[in-house]
Amino acid sequence: MTTLKTLVGACLVALLAAAPGMTPALAQTPPPGYGPPIGIESARKVMAAAEAEAIKNNWSVVIAIIDSGGHIVMLHRHDDVQLSSIDISQGKARTALMFKRPSKVLDDAISGGGAGLRFLALKDIVPLEGGVPIMLDGKIVGAIGVSGVLSAQDAQIARAGIDALK
Repeated sequence: MTTLKTLVGACLVALLAAAPGMTPALAQTPPPGYGPPIGIESARKVMAAAEAEAIKNNWSVVIAIIDSGGHIVMLHRHDDVQLSSIDISQGKARTALMFKRPSKVLDDAISGGGAGLRFLALKDIVPLEGGVPIMLDGKIVGAIGVSGVLSAQDAQIARAGIDALK
């Protein structure tokens, strides 16, 4: 476990150094800590807002919400969405939770090539846009992952859910 933490930490440092467009000040900002698991009422607010965004745009998706320990709290699958989106949405949420950053950061690092390609060696990550950590009181309490439409649209749905907690 310590070796995995060391590898993930080293990769995160490489990611921050290699991420396109990242300013040095942002790269040096430590990520927030983990907080208590998201409660069911907060998860319901996030899910309702995310679903409303998907419905408003007529997008058929899977929305997964996990807690700060990585356990599923809520998963909703719209009719006729591809079955692969069930696993992908959960993977995007886990990736955002494990790296304490939106999954798009890994997506961008890999797309940039060079040192960012090291992330392809990590097991069980989904480096696609659409996973975002859920913050309450400055701590990460969980994450949301969305899959089913274009990655930028998945992220739009996830952000709408998170905005419900502000």
